[in-house]
Amino acid sequence: QVQLVESGGGLVQAGESLRLSCAASGRTLGTYSMGWFRQGPGKERETVAAITRSGDRTYYVDSVKGRFTISRDNAKNTVYLQMNSLKPEDTAPYYCAAASGFGDYLIYNLRLFNYWGQGTQVTVSS
Repeated sequence: QVQLVESGGGLVQAGESLRLSCAASGRTLGTYSMGWFRQGPGKERETVAAITRSGDRTYYVDSVKGRFTISRDNAKNTVYLQMNSLKPEDTAPYYCAAASGFGDYLIYNLRLFNYWGQGTQVTVSS
């Protein structure tokens, strides 16, 4: 079983950047599909970005395309989310999650992810 710990959240102004990290322990990260998710105030949890085990394919929700980049370093057991041009509507706790059993398919349905971190808060002021 893999354990996930997110870091890198904080309070920034609109237009600024943050980089979130998700460090894994317990199992090799390279065996999992990975994703970043968020749950804004009064909203359902949504998939922000996802990446295949190999890192060669990615998915982004429309609202972050061109601004966010997901990446992974399997040697360091870490997944990243680079967030640029942040907007107040990006404010939310951000969670990373891992999914097993899908080979190198690109998956982004949050119901398929079975290991979750505790989250890191991102707050963007206008």
